[in-house]
Amino acid sequence: MALHSELPIYKVAYDLSDLSIDLVRNMPRDVKDVIGRDLRRECQHLVVLIYRANVSKEKAPHLVETVERLQVTELLLRHARDKRFISTQQYARAIGLTVSIGKQATAWRKSASSPAT
Repeated sequence: MALHSELPIYKVAYDLSDLSIDLVRNMPRDVKDVIGRDLRRECQHLVVLIYRANVSKEKAPHLVETVERLQVTELLLRHARDKRFISTQQYARAIGLTVSIGKQATAWRKSASSPAT
């Protein structure tokens, strides 16, 4: 078992969490309390879920929840972009990270679910 902090998926999730902090910093105060707080919380929870999947024998439940939380994160990002609280470039960067996490989580789940050969 690799250290969670060395996993590529962990590094991307950490980058997304870090980016979410920067994105929320420039949002209007009333939006920070709603969209911003939820966005940061979801991104931080993704990092925790990846850690849990890495240390758990049953990885699939954590990875399924990771993909579900990614959907919520993408929804929050889209709202922020549609309301022009973040730029299209910021949105594209964040979505690129969520896509990477989703692909890695799905592949990891399939790998963990397949019987050992």
